[in-house]
This record gives sequence, structure tokens and C-alpha cells, in this order.
Amino acid sequence: MSSLSSQEGAPAWGRPAVLVVMGSASDREAMLPALRTLDALGLPWRAAVASAHRSPQRARELAQRAREEGVRVIIAGAGGSAALAGVLAAETDLVVIGVPLSRPPFSGWDALLSTAQMPAGVPVAAVGVDAAENAAWLAARVLALSDPALEAKLREHRAELDRRTAEASERLFGGGAARGGAPGSAESGRKDEG
Repeated sequence: MSSLSSQEGAPAWGRPAVLVVMGSASDREAMLPALRTLDALGLPWRAAVASAHRSPQRARELAQRAREEGVRVIIAGAGGSAALAGVLAAETDLVVIGVPLSRPPFSGWDALLSTAQMPAGVPVAAVGVDAAENAAWLAARVLALSDPALEAKLREHRAELDRRTAEASERLFGGGAARGGAPGSAESGRKDEG
């Protein structure tokens, strides 16, 4: 299993299945939810820092070597112009999932648009701003297409989410739908005195 301190997983398949690339060392905290989720799912990963602008050659090499190193999905987190996911996608045919990270002055909107607006033929799957955990869940869904055990884990997770939602509904509304409506409506149980 991967370790947040080692930055590389003890691969179930002999190698990391997911490469997590962040644009700078300061992105580590924002990307930790992805690493923790991959760990919880038992998915081996490797993490690296590479910038589309400050170290473009390193970014290209990571993408170009990924498949031969056993990687099946790349997660890329970057803020600002957020070109990292697109640079990686241009250098590989693996699935690339972009995580736009929030930065002033646009709170991640610029990164979201940069990540999502890719030219035809160079796709990047974009999750929400600062949604690194969802990037890991999406990577797991891609990997589950060829891994029945992982697919079963994901089904169990969805069943657990459904159970928690049903429990919350029961706690809040006692098993039935909340009833209400505008004052004076039949649903409110009161009549206007008018």
C-alpha cells in the first residue's frame, strides 16, 4: 500500500497504477485527499512535482514514461493557468484527470476553465476546484473497468453512501418526506385568515 511519506506505493501490480503530478510543492496539501483516497482503495500510486512552465521537459518525460512504468491513469493538480494537465495529456494516451486548484485572485475559476477547455483530440477529464478526492474516485472508476475486485469495492462504497443518506433522511424526517408548503396552502395545514 502507498505511504504518504514514501510518495510511492507498494504496487499490487508491481508498479504504481496512478501517477499524481502537482505543479509545485505547495500543492501537496491540496492533493493529499487524492493520495489518501488511493491509499484507502489499495491503489498503488507515485507522486511527483513538475511544472508546465518551470519544468516543461520534466512534465513531458513523466507523461511519456508513465505507461512503461505501469501507470494507467494520471492525476494532475495545478492552479492559476493550470496548463499541467494539458501538457501531460499532449504527451500520452493515458487518461489524464485535471484538478484545478484555487489561487487568488480568481479562486480557481481560471484553473477550472484552463483544465476543462482542451482542444479536440487532447482530452482532460476535469473535476471541481480543489476536488482532489474526486479525482482519485474517478481514477478508481477507470481502473475498475479492468479490475473486478476494485469494481466490487466501488459498489460497496456506493452502497455505503446510499445507506448513510437513508439514515440521514430517517434521522431528519422520521422515515417520511417532510411536509410543508407556503403559508395558507393545503400542504401547510393552515388556512389564511383573510
